[in-house]
Amino acid sequence: MKEKSVLRVVAKLLIPLITLFALYVQFHGDYSPGGGFQAGVIFSAGLIIHRLIFGLRVGEFVIPHAVLRFLACFGVFLFAAVGAAAFAFGGEFLNYSVLAATPLAGQHLGILLVELGVGFTVAAAMLLIFDAFAARRRPAAAACRRRHD
Repeated sequence: MKEKSVLRVVAKLLIPLITLFALYVQFHGDYSPGGGFQAGVIFSAGLIIHRLIFGLRVGEFVIPHAVLRFLACFGVFLFAAVGAAAFAFGGEFLNYSVLAATPLAGQHLGILLVELGVGFTVAAAMLLIFDAFAARRRPAAAACRRRHD
């Protein structure tokens, strides 16, 4: 029991730092290595740690599956919408330079939005995959316990 409380305290300290680092990687990605994919992986790793320590039910209460499915779809939609907006403003698909008053500002805006969409999709997809594997294990573990009782 004592080990569980130590893990919970450490998780409560680490998960906000992991989330903060994910946000740093997300929004600093157009200036240095990083961006949406890396930030999505880091963010989902923090939430997977939360689900491992506090349980799947608590994790599903924090971010329900419906929200994860929405975020996964919304990220893809945001990526496509930025490309379509560039196309609608007279540029090529995903040519960000036409998205703002100056080409440089358009590049920054386009990259930020595309990377945000990638981050949403990657984080949500990783959590959905983890939950799918973790949920498959629960009935098997219960059946195993019943067999040994």
